[in-house]
Amino acid sequence: MPNVLVTQVWDLNVDDVYPLVLESKKEGFRFVGRFYDEYVSGANRFDRDGEALFVARKLNQIVGICGLNRDPYSQFANVGRVRRLYVHTDSRKYGVGRRLVSNAILEARRFYATLVLRTDNPVADQFYRAIGFSTYHAPDNATHWLSLNPDSDY
Repeated sequence: MPNVLVTQVWDLNVDDVYPLVLESKKEGFRFVGRFYDEYVSGANRFDRDGEALFVARKLNQIVGICGLNRDPYSQFANVGRVRRLYVHTDSRKYGVGRRLVSNAILEARRFYATLVLRTDNPVADQFYRAIGFSTYHAPDNATHWLSLNPDSDY
C-alpha cells in the first residue's frame, strides 16, 4: 500500500487510534479496545526497556498498530511478546501488518532471544506462520514463537 508510513511512537494521541477501536469492535475483536484502555490508564504504554509501539499511518490517519512488550507470562527476561497487532480492514493485504511486525522484530532483536504471541484467529495464524513464526512446541501462554537467535531452538 503506497503512502503508508510505519514509525515507532513514544507518546500516542489516543484520539488518533480510536477509529481503530471502533472498527475492531465491528469485527468482534476486543483486544484493540483493551489496548486503548490500558494505554489511557497507563497500565501498558509500551515505554519500558525492551518495549515499543509502532503505528502505520496513511494520510495522517492511523491504519495499524503493533506493540512489543517483555513477555509477562515468561519466567525468562529474554522473551518478548508481540501485542495488539491490528490493521484496519481497508489497509489489509498490502503488507501493512508485515511491516508493523517487521519493525517489532527488529526492535526485539536488541533485547530478546525469542519473540512469542498468542492468537486464536485462523487468518492471523496463517499470517504469523508466513512470516516465520512457528507453532511447534510453543511455550505456555503463547501459540506462536520466533527465535531471534539463529543458533537457538527456543
